[in-house]
Amino acid sequence: MSTDIGVTEVSGADGKAGARIRAYRERHGWSVADLAEKSGVDAVVVNAIEKGDVMPALGILVKLSRALGQRIGTFMDDQFKPDPIITRAKDIEAKKVADEGMNALGYASHSLALGKPDRHMDPFRIEFEADGVDAVQHHEGEELIICISGEVELTYGPNKIVLKAGDTAYYNSCVRHGLRALGGKPASVYGVVFMPA
Repeated sequence: MSTDIGVTEVSGADGKAGARIRAYRERHGWSVADLAEKSGVDAVVVNAIEKGDVMPALGILVKLSRALGQRIGTFMDDQFKPDPIITRAKDIEAKKVADEGMNALGYASHSLALGKPDRHMDPFRIEFEADGVDAVQHHEGEELIICISGEVELTYGPNKIVLKAGDTAYYNSCVRHGLRALGGKPASVYGVVFMPA
């Protein structure tokens, strides 16, 4: 869903993410270089994220959280909310109209579980621009993709698979993968990321 070196906005996260990443890194007694080596994320990128200059793309956040032994939500959530966590379609549509969170790769990720600190999955609604980049990445865990509008192309290893509204894909995230809209039109998917403890 993002490049390995991408530093772009993840909707739902804010400038506190970098401070949290730095705090967890320091708890481990690691330098920026140590975290870069353990996560596979360039040290320049880690440093920029920690300073709050940029927000990590989803794939980068997965790698950093995994290296730090935390789930993605540790760096995205601001407050606890009681179950069930409800995300209203009108709120996501409002963000789409405002292009909130749209990044240079041509997609915006909206977390659907902000405020649930004990979750084991990280669900997102992802909006793709018509002419986004086919960027691939890999990380531990599994993903479920549900296409809800338009057409998206899933790159999975050497394969390219077209998903239309109603189609799903479930796969191991350790294989390089990426998504982009097809047909010169925007597209939307639900994506659920699971990383084992």
